[in-house]
Amino acid sequence: MKILMLMALMIFSITMILIIILNLISKKTFMDREKSSPFECGFDPKSSARLPFSLQFFLIAVIFLIFDVEITLLLPLVITMKSSIIISYSLVTMFFILILISGLFHEWKQGALSWSI
Repeated sequence: MKILMLMALMIFSITMILIIILNLISKKTFMDREKSSPFECGFDPKSSARLPFSLQFFLIAVIFLIFDVEITLLLPLVITMKSSIIISYSLVTMFFILILISGLFHEWKQGALSWSI
């Protein structure tokens, strides 16, 4: 047990020493105007580098991510279908799909799915 702790301590200390040496060696001290500008081509921007984006697009993207994750939760249900009781499997699957559909209708009623200009 002591040998294992000693080896873990040696590995940890060697790793920390290497990280510290790497940080000391790899620091760049000069600042170049082209390197710190937001565009790599070297041209000065004529307008703001940050353009506003549509909040509707952001909402659609978040809703897509939520439903995409929920669809990936449905995939293991197909695998477990062979080894489960069909009545409990059907109830769980229908309950989960009912939650998905009710969430979709809720987003539809709130107007988050309508793409207005």
